[in-house]
Amino acid sequence: RNPTPVKTWCSWMLTCFVSFCPSSATIGISHPDIVVETNTLSSVPPPDVTYTLSIPETTISSGLLSALQLEAIIYACQQHEVILQNKQRAGFLIGDGAGVGKGRTVAGIILENYLKGRKKSLWFSISNDLKFDAERDLKDIDAPNIPVHALNKIKYGDTATSEGVLFATYSALIGESQAGGQHRTRIKQILDWCKPEFDGVIIFDECHKAKNATSTKMGKAVLDLQSKLPLARVVYASATGASEPKNMIYMSRLGIWGEGTPFRAFDDFLHAIEKRGVGAMEIVAMDMKVSGMYIARQLSFSGVSFRVEEIGLDSDFKEVYNKAARLWAEALQVFMHAADELGLVSRKSLWGQFWSSHQRFFKYLCIAAKVRSLVELAQKELEAGKCIVIGLQSTGESRTREVLDENDGHLDRFVSAAEGVFQSLVTKHFPSEKQRREKAPGNKRKPRIEEMKQGLLNKISVLGKELPLNTLDVLIDKFGGPDKVAEMTGRKGRVVRRPDGSVRYESRAEQGSTIDQINLKEKDRFMTGEKSVAIISEAASSGISLQADRRVKNQKRRVHMTLELPWSADRAIQQFGRTHRSNQVNAPEYIFLISELAGERRFASIVAKRLESLGALTHGDRRATESRDLSKYNFENKYGTKALDKVTKSILGHIENKVPPPKGYPGGNARFFQGMMHVGIICKEPRFGISTEKDCSITKFLNRILGLEVHKQNHLFQYFTDNFDYLIEKDKKEGKYDMGILDLAPGNDEIYEEKQENFLTAGNPQDGQVVLYKISVDRGMPWEEAHAKFLKLSAPDEGFYLSYKVGVSPPKKTRLHGRKNFLVYKPNIGKQTQPESLNNLLQRYHKVTPEEAKDSWENQFTFSLKNCSHANWNGKCKKIEEGQECLQGMRLRQYHMLCGALLRVWKRVSDVVSEITSSSILQIVRLKTKQRNKQVGQYTLLPHLGF
Repeated sequence: RNPTPVKTWCSWMLTCFVSFCPSSATIGISHPDIVVETNTLSSVPPPDVTYTLSIPETTISSGLLSALQLEAIIYACQQHEVILQNKQRAGFLIGDGAGVGKGRTVAGIILENYLKGRKKSLWFSISNDLKFDAERDLKDIDAPNIPVHALNKIKYGDTATSEGVLFATYSALIGESQAGGQHRTRIKQILDWCKPEFDGVIIFDECHKAKNATSTKMGKAVLDLQSKLPLARVVYASATGASEPKNMIYMSRLGIWGEGTPFRAFDDFLHAIEKRGVGAMEIVAMDMKVSGMYIARQLSFSGVSFRVEEIGLDSDFKEVYNKAARLWAEALQVFMHAADELGLVSRKSLWGQFWSSHQRFFKYLCIAAKVRSLVELAQKELEAGKCIVIGLQSTGESRTREVLDENDGHLDRFVSAAEGVFQSLVTKHFPSEKQRREKAPGNKRKPRIEEMKQGLLNKISVLGKELPLNTLDVLIDKFGGPDKVAEMTGRKGRVVRRPDGSVRYESRAEQGSTIDQINLKEKDRFMTGEKSVAIISEAASSGISLQADRRVKNQKRRVHMTLELPWSADRAIQQFGRTHRSNQVNAPEYIFLISELAGERRFASIVAKRLESLGALTHGDRRATESRDLSKYNFENKYGTKALDKVTKSILGHIENKVPPPKGYPGGNARFFQGMMHVGIICKEPRFGISTEKDCSITKFLNRILGLEVHKQNHLFQYFTDNFDYLIEKDKKEGKYDMGILDLAPGNDEIYEEKQENFLTAGNPQDGQVVLYKISVDRGMPWEEAHAKFLKLSAPDEGFYLSYKVGVSPPKKTRLHGRKNFLVYKPNIGKQTQPESLNNLLQRYHKVTPEEAKDSWENQFTFSLKNCSHANWNGKCKKIEEGQECLQGMRLRQYHMLCGALLRVWKRVSDVVSEITSSSILQIVRLKTKQRNKQVGQYTLLPHLGF
C-alpha cells in the first residue's frame, strides 16, 4: 500500500477538530499554542460558571496559567461543590491530551484549594521522579511556598508532616513495611495523615494506571482510598482516561453510575455501553461535559505529518523466517509427542508457556524485519537536518542477562532475543517426569524424552546462527554507538561495539545516578543537540518531554518513528505525546513502520481497536485519536469474529463460502487446513476428530498465524480479510453498519428546525436537560450542482439519463463506480443510497444530453419540495387523499433527534430505539440549521422515528 498522503490526514483533522476557546470562563490570556477540541465536544455547551476563583490576579494576568487551564480549574472546583446522592463529593476528569499542560492545571487546583484553607493535598502519579515535575509546576504558577513531600522518603508510621502536597506513586498504595506495627501499610499512613474528615484535593495523575481496578491490588486500593475519604476533592487527570469502558471503573466520583442514576452499579453501565457500541461511548463523553464533570482539549495537529510505511521483506529474511516457522511447527509436534509419552493429564500450563513463547519469538522477528528500512529512512531525515525519536517496547534485556549469567558475566557478541525465547521454552518447560502425577512404571521413557529435548535444542542452536540480533543493541550500533544515541529505557546494561571492533557488555549506570536519572540526563543530551537520535521505551513514555521546545537548544524538527506498536492505546498515546507538546517551534512527523508480514497486523489491530474506542470515550469522537490510518488494521470486532468463523468452517467443509480462497495460495483449502494445524488453530481431538480449537478468538488467530511461513501467512490472512470486507459490505448494503458520526444532510442540503421540546431530568449530580428536536432536511440537488458534477465526468457511460415513463420523468445523473456500478443522483433525493448496475439502468432509462435533461430536472426539483413521488408519477397520492402523511421521494425529510444529558434517560430511550429499529446502533449525527447557521443538537442520538 502507498504511504498515506499528508493532505488526507490534514483534511481529516479539519473535519474532526475545531479551535478551542473557553466558552464560559472568560479570564486569563490565550494558551501559547493552538489547542483544539473535537467537533463533538465543541458543540456541547458546558454548564454556566458559578464558582469564583481565589488564585491571585497577578498569576492570571501574567499568563502563568492560560485561559484554557483556568477554565479546567474553575470547572473542577465548581464540580467539587456538588455532593452526590451516595454522600460522596463529586469528582472531575481532566482529559486533556499529552502536552497541553495538565501538570500546571493540577498545580492550579492545588493552589486554589490551598488559598481556600485546604492546606493538605494528595498527588498520585506513576514515578517518584515526577515529584520534581510537580515542584516545577507549582513553582511555574508562582506557588513555590507549597511544599511537596515524597512519600517514599518518609518512614512508615511518620505522619508529622503538617501541610503541603504528599506525593506518591500508585504502587505505594499497596506498600507494606516488613517491620509491622500500627502504620505498617502506606495506605494506613496516608489515611492517618489526611484524617477522616479530609476535604482537600486528591489528584490521580496519569490515572489510566488504575484502570484494572477490579483485578489488581493497586486498582482496588485507588477505589478504597476514595471510599474512605468521601469528602475529598477528587481529580482524575489523564490523556488516556479510559481506552475501554470497563477501565472507567476507578472513576467512582463521576456520578455516572450508582445511587440516583439510571445505572445501579458499574456493571449495569458497562453492559449498556458495550451493548450499544462506540456510538454509546460518544454519548458518554458528551454527557460528562454537559454535566460539568469533564473537559478534554488537545494540541492542534496543524503542521503534523503522519504516514504508515509498509516494509517489504528481503529474500534472505523470508528464508530465515520460514525456517523458524517450520522449526516451531516441528517443536509443536515434539512437545505433543513428549506429553503423550509421559501421559500428562493437565497440559494447560504447558501450552500456555508454549504459545506465549511462540508469540514473543515471532514478535521479535517482526520488529527485526524493519530495522534496516528504519535506519535508511532515519539517515535521510538526519541528512535533511532533522532529529530522530524511535519508539519501541521490547528491549531484549532479559535474554542479554541470561547469556551474561551463562558466561560468568562476560559477553563478547550481540545476542538474539528470539533465540533466547525459544531456548528458554525448551530448557525450562519441555514435558518432564516431574509434571506427571503418577509414578512412571519404568525408566525407559526418560532417555527418550531427554533425546527429544536435546535434539530440539540442537536445531534451535543451528537456527540461532541465522536469527536477527537484539534490535535495540543493533539500532544503537547502526547509529554510531551510545555516544550518538540517547537511550531512554528501563534496562540496566547493553552490549556495545568498541572502537577496535570488539564487543562487550557494559552497565548504563553513571557515577551516583539511578536509571531514572540516567534517562533524564539522556533526555538533556538530546534536547541540547549533543545527540540527534533518541530511542524510547515505555519507561520513558510518561513525564519526559522531547518536543522542539522554544526553551532548548535542539529545535530541529522531530521525526518520531514507531518501530514497535505499544500493546495498548494508553501507551501509544503517551509515547506520541513525548514529541508533540506545548511551546514547540515546529510540529513532529510521525512514521509508523509495519512489515508486510500479515501476522504483524495483530499488533496494529489491538492498538487500532483501543485508539478507536479511546477517541470515542475520551473525546466524544472515535476519530479523535491518532488511529485513522490504523483503523484498517482493526479486526478485533464482531466482523473479525464472524470472518474467522466463516474461514474455519469453510476450510473444514462445514459451510459453502461465497468468498473464494486467494488464487495465489497453492493447494487451496487443503493447504489452508494444513497451515492452521501447524499453529494450533485447528486441532485433532481423539473424541471429536478434526475441529477448531476451543475459544479460538480473533486475538488468538492473529497471534498464531505469525508462526506460518511468510507466503502461507499472508495468503491465509488475505482470505480472512476478504471475508471481513465481505461481511462489512453486506451490512452496509442492509443498513446495519455503524457509520460512526455522520453529517446529517452534508453539502448543499438545508436543515429546517420545526419544533423542540425541553425535558428536565432528575439526575446525579445535578438536574440535566434533554431536548427533543423535530427537523426537516432538504436533500434535493439543484440543476447547477448536477451540471457541475457532469462537467467532471469522463467515462462514456457516465452522464444524464431520462426515464422511459411517460409524463414528468425524473432524469438521473450517474457516475460509473469501479466499472461495475453507478453512483446515482436524483433531483429530489440527491445521492441515491445504493449504486446501480449499468444493465439495470438501461432497462428503465436512456441517455440524454444536458440540454435535454435540464427542464425535466428543474421541474422535478421544484415539484418534489412539497409533493411525494406518487403525486409526481400518477398525479395524485392515495395516502394524501385519505388524510395521511406521505413523504415518499420528497425533498424534505423529517427526523427526530435527542440532545443533552442523554445518560439520564438512557435506558428508556434505549428500549424505545430497540423496539422501533430492531437495531443496537445508536447513530450520532452532526447538523447545522439554516435559520441560525450553527449546530443544533450537536452530535445527537438519532432514533429512526418519522423516517
